[in-house]
This record gives sequence, structure tokens and C-alpha cells, in this order.
Amino acid sequence: MMHHSHAKHSKGKVSYLESPERRNEFSPEQLLNMIPLKETDNLLDFGAGTGYFSIPAAKRIKGNVYALDIDGAMIEIINEKALEEQVTNIVPVHGSMEALPFAEDSIDIIIASLVLHEIQPLAPLLQQMKQVLKKEGYLICLELEPKISPGKVPRITLEGMELEMNKAGFKVTEKFFPTESLYMLVTQKAE
Repeated sequence: MMHHSHAKHSKGKVSYLESPERRNEFSPEQLLNMIPLKETDNLLDFGAGTGYFSIPAAKRIKGNVYALDIDGAMIEIINEKALEEQVTNIVPVHGSMEALPFAEDSIDIIIASLVLHEIQPLAPLLQQMKQVLKKEGYLICLELEPKISPGKVPRITLEGMELEMNKAGFKVTEKFFPTESLYMLVTQKAE
């Protein structure tokens, strides 16, 4: 049965997304401390998964956190967590990764964690992100640096990602290596 195998796949992904190892390596709080987040911001958590960043972000700001994921099961998890933790400014968005359902200039910060490498080609999406971001808005990208082993999942190197960002009209303002396999780019919508 097709449905069952999907649920199983989701479950494995969820356990990694929520794993203590992942939290110890790099907590959502650490990420949020590194980005120019203002209390009044509206934030888009792009490919929100289980709300790993959405929930902590929502606790820090008065604006909305739009938690967008293509997987309805993830959206349900986020809804449950938001209820449990009494977070009222999360707006779950069950939507496709290719068509962002937001008005132009409506978002201050987009967080894209471990998701951009899955999107081929990336350029059209980055253009859309630029449109929905406000004038000096930020796109925060978190990715794994590829290991040198052929046949593995597609990944984008830091250099490759930086190139894509520049081409799309984002300027990289900061680079971090939160763990040896993880990189983070803070990019700002360039004029």
C-alpha cells in the first residue's frame, strides 16, 4: 500500500528532525540568535517539517511565523505542537515549494533549512523568495556540505549555494559553520 510506505518514510524523517543529536549539534535557539530577527518580523519557515524552527521562532516574535510544508502530516504535527505550547502566531501553510502563496514584500525573513538542495532548478524559487521578501529582507539558508561520495543525495556546496544566491540578487552577509558538516548563509535581498 502506497500510503503506508509514505507514513513510514515520514516517521524516519521526523525522528531525525527531532533527534537529540540534532538539537545538541545545533539548536534552533542558536540559529535564531545568529539571525537579525526583530520582534515585529513576519517569518517564513520554508519546508518547516515538524516545526523545529517554527515553534521557537514564534515564541520570539510578535509577527506571524508561516510554516510552509508540502507534507500535510508535518503541518498536523506543527498544529499540535503550537496548541500544546500555546503559540498563537503560527500560520501553517500546506503548500507547494514552487509557488509561494504570499503577497509581494510581505515577509521579513525566510528560513530554508535542509531543503533548497532538493529543489531543481533553484533559480525560479529564489526569484519568488525575493519577491515575497520585504526591501531589506533576509533569506537564511542552512545546508549540509556534501561529503565526497558519489551516488548520495543531491547536496549543494557552500560555494555553489553562494553563487545561486548572488545570481538571484541576494548578497551573502554572513557565513557560519555551526557544525563541521553544516553551513549557514545569511543573505539579504540586494537592491
